[in-house]
Amino acid sequence: MADSAHSTPYTQQAAYTTNNVGIPVESDEHSLTIGDTGPVLLQDHYLIEKMAQFNRERIPERVVHAKGGGAYGRFEVTNDVSQFTKADLFRPGSRTEALARFSTVAGEQGSPDTWRDPRGFALKFYTREGNYDLVGNNTPVFFVRDPIKFQDFIRSQKRRPDSGLRDHDMQWDFWTLSPESAHQVTWLMGDRGIPRTWRHMNGYGSHTYMWINGGGEKFWVKYHIKTDQGIEFLTQADADRLAGEDADFHRRDLFDSIARGDAPSWTMFVQVMPFEDAADYRFNPFDLTKVWPHGDYPLIEVGRLTLDRNPEDYFVHIEQAAFEPSNLVPGIGPSPDKMLLGRLFSYPDTHRYRIGPNYTQLPPNRPQAPVNSYAKDGAMRYEPSRAARPYAPNSYGGPAADTTRFGDIAGWAAAGEMVREAYKLHREDDDWGQPGTLVRQVLDDAARERLVENVAGHLRAGVTAPVLSRALQYWRNIDKETGDRIATKVNGG
Repeated sequence: MADSAHSTPYTQQAAYTTNNVGIPVESDEHSLTIGDTGPVLLQDHYLIEKMAQFNRERIPERVVHAKGGGAYGRFEVTNDVSQFTKADLFRPGSRTEALARFSTVAGEQGSPDTWRDPRGFALKFYTREGNYDLVGNNTPVFFVRDPIKFQDFIRSQKRRPDSGLRDHDMQWDFWTLSPESAHQVTWLMGDRGIPRTWRHMNGYGSHTYMWINGGGEKFWVKYHIKTDQGIEFLTQADADRLAGEDADFHRRDLFDSIARGDAPSWTMFVQVMPFEDAADYRFNPFDLTKVWPHGDYPLIEVGRLTLDRNPEDYFVHIEQAAFEPSNLVPGIGPSPDKMLLGRLFSYPDTHRYRIGPNYTQLPPNRPQAPVNSYAKDGAMRYEPSRAARPYAPNSYGGPAADTTRFGDIAGWAAAGEMVREAYKLHREDDDWGQPGTLVRQVLDDAARERLVENVAGHLRAGVTAPVLSRALQYWRNIDKETGDRIATKVNGG
């Protein structure tokens, strides 16, 4: 049935409705039927298009970092670091468009923003030499140091296979059997385990990366992206209340702050380690569970990130955003960090599964630099290859690789026994020292008290006796006094 001229409920219509290829449709409200009450006709192609589109409008959510939000902005260099890297986005005076996505790690799409969890802090820089992605968290360390354990770790933080419920016993079972988790768990159970907003948390590249300058010199670096709004956190009680009142509290805060003109910003710093220092540093500098003390390698300012533009469509620009640490531009390379090397494969692999083989042609992932790729075909491809022939080498006019562009980014692989040396036992390669220092020297008395309350509350929530015993010893290994206080709280003291 077609709508009559007087049946529309709209008082003003700026444009007529069309289907997905621009053909005007006859009705926004009524299916095509025989008479007013007759059966729906199969020839109603617009109804079929709407139903079929609706049935397919969801893509698989991320296995980790499913719940999040983000915005566009810019990165502006404020200090000359060209003595360390030739990367174009870090040259003096450079300004680069950027996209940021913040997220929780373990929660699903509909989970509350204020659960106690690390926060993802992913950045995409649209440089003149292609996209550079810095994929990190709001903590400088992680739970495991070997990618073979990552899948198991994530499953321990997800839901039980029998009940479909999250389970503290699974979490502590894995953590207490993996002592390398102690440093990250100490961060997680402290104040930074629940940031007040995404605007009030730091970001860290966490991994160690290589920088290469114009002369071919190599350096190891760690990224610190410090909030200009100041660090603020939620107490467990406030976080629990907000989880019920507004599950999208952090997403809403970022969107609203940008919409009202209050653009958040962060200042980027790096720690720089001379290439030769790595082999005999006092602990493995490529261990993702460790931080480099600032007394050894102080922070050096690089630039400022400002987020000032909300996406016009959340699904297009944030849900389909694909960040991957394998996106490394000239002047930046990987390190022997095992977790980083695993992620170089894992991230683009999951994007191809989740959003298709041509995900780099989607708006948030599309580079602003020219693309001269031999990739071709595949589902949903709409930009053809500009190569004269779809293979290399060919005799019809390129493109051809520029072997001088990057320099020897994998130079650590041939630097004597660099990789083997990195993973030998260094004199301070233990799992308890750094989290113990964090508890005793970084946290003040009030923060230590909140840490004890947070851990005790978490352990009282369904952790079974064998795991509980290990958990109490875990904390005594970190700091005996703190572990004893947690035990007293758990046991009713």
